[in-house]
Amino acid sequence: MSTAEEPLYPIAVLIDELKNDDIQLRLNSIRRLSTIARALGEERTRKELIPFLSENNDDDDEVLLAMAEELGVFIPFVGGVDYGHVLLQPLETLCTVEETCVRDKAVESLCRIGSQMRETDLVEWFIPLVKRLAAGEWFTARVSACGLFHIAYPSAPDTLKTELRSIYSQLCQDDMPMVRRSAASNLGKFAATVEPAHLKTDIMSIFEDLTQDDQDSVRLLAVEGCAALGKLLEPQNCVAHILPVIVNFSQDKSWRVRYMVANQLYELCEAVGPEPTRMDLVPAYVRLLRDNEAEVRIAAAGKVTKFCRILSPELAIQHILPCVKELSSDSSQHVRSALASVIMGMAPVLGKDATIEQLLPIFLSLLKDEFPDVRLNIISKLDQVNQVIGIDLLSQSLLPAIVELAEDRHWRVRLAIIEYIPLLASQLGVGFFDDKLGALCMQWLQDKVYSIRDAAANNLKRLAEEFGPEWAMQHIIPQVLEMSTNPHYLYRMTILRAVSLLAPVMGSEITCSKLLPVVVNASKDRVPNIKFNAAKVLQSLIPIVDQSVAERTIRPCLVELSEDPDVDVRFFANQALQTIDSVMMAS
Repeated sequence: MSTAEEPLYPIAVLIDELKNDDIQLRLNSIRRLSTIARALGEERTRKELIPFLSENNDDDDEVLLAMAEELGVFIPFVGGVDYGHVLLQPLETLCTVEETCVRDKAVESLCRIGSQMRETDLVEWFIPLVKRLAAGEWFTARVSACGLFHIAYPSAPDTLKTELRSIYSQLCQDDMPMVRRSAASNLGKFAATVEPAHLKTDIMSIFEDLTQDDQDSVRLLAVEGCAALGKLLEPQNCVAHILPVIVNFSQDKSWRVRYMVANQLYELCEAVGPEPTRMDLVPAYVRLLRDNEAEVRIAAAGKVTKFCRILSPELAIQHILPCVKELSSDSSQHVRSALASVIMGMAPVLGKDATIEQLLPIFLSLLKDEFPDVRLNIISKLDQVNQVIGIDLLSQSLLPAIVELAEDRHWRVRLAIIEYIPLLASQLGVGFFDDKLGALCMQWLQDKVYSIRDAAANNLKRLAEEFGPEWAMQHIIPQVLEMSTNPHYLYRMTILRAVSLLAPVMGSEITCSKLLPVVVNASKDRVPNIKFNAAKVLQSLIPIVDQSVAERTIRPCLVELSEDPDVDVRFFANQALQTIDSVMMAS
């Protein structure tokens, strides 16, 4: 090919591949657009590549999605911000396609390009694009237009600003619910760019129309707008305009709208201030906590601690606690689970006396719940209660329930208890721990479920770190040595795992005198799985013990294993021997 024709080559390849039947080739071609643009140069990219892409919109959604994404970062390839407007045409076309994810990506790319464009270019190119899309015959164009107003509006002259507000108002009253939904979900972003004077008039009238929409899917998006607008308005305007809407929404006939209110309510409390919260929003929240739809109660229960933090402890005890008591015995396990995940956070809010009197009985009932997730959620947050009521009360009231859960029939609950033990140990202190929980930690090493045995071995290591090697020497090592001769090979394997984890904590002397003999005995086991695990543990002990011990005790043991009939045993033994050799060479 001659040098004169060379620049033509990339575009030819692109065109060929974009017309190929194989979607993968078309996708690869789109993802290489930046490389092709570099080869073509800025001018030819503007004059040939971009027009070609504008025409090439009848394609697979996956290819169009890739194109919408690529064009968003294409400004450097067309000559910088001065020429950003040439990218608008192909993206405008993509804003009208039927597939939602393609349109969303095209809108995202247009916003990215628009935010870099100069004000004059925005007025000349971007605002007309928004107006064209908003007047589009097909609803997809109008849906896309709603997401672009917050970029177009700040740069527009006053006359155009009035027109843009009027167009947005029309989109909020569009015949198609999809367009109204898009207008409702983008209202917060658009409102943030509108001047305060127009915010109170134009935007609030748009908002009121949306809150009275006959489609619940539009109203529930208007709930999100409540929080966004609440932050933009002065507190008194917020109370006048937003508060009545929220109170009405909390009694909406659609459970989806009430669900959204339950999710957003505590943010609105911050916007309206303490007095309106006490007068209007607390009763609304109590209604949501007692809603007849489980999904609404789940959302409300999940926010109970955040809501209580906004209130005074007296208000929380008077209004919210009675609902919490009802929810703790709710017919839906998911409501109880949502409550259990946050209820512990109420203890610091309510203080010691209220926690002991009112919350502890609720904690205990949730700890005994038949549904494992409820019990798990309580266990994982116990430290929040400990900070408030102290360890003595916690151990008297909650410890019996914890011991019961340690033998729970659901292994995930047992696992959660094990993972919580080191934290509990540090809170309870060594004396209390030995009496109540020491035996449990050993019992878990012989659990039927592998994950429990593995977690139990890790637990022993964390306890040794917490209480020190001397304590471990007295309370852990003798029982580990005793279990090393268990008739079941899986339990013997767990002991090897425990040894490998304990050795770094216990130090060289105890490892050589107590732990190494266990591993050497295991290397002579009749089960190959035990033998190759013994080889792996020996390898992990090499850096811990003295070199003389490695040579005198570990090497002969590994040499014997390296001649074992089993291929895996030989493999791991040889790996360990290489480690010894490299340690010796390094020294």
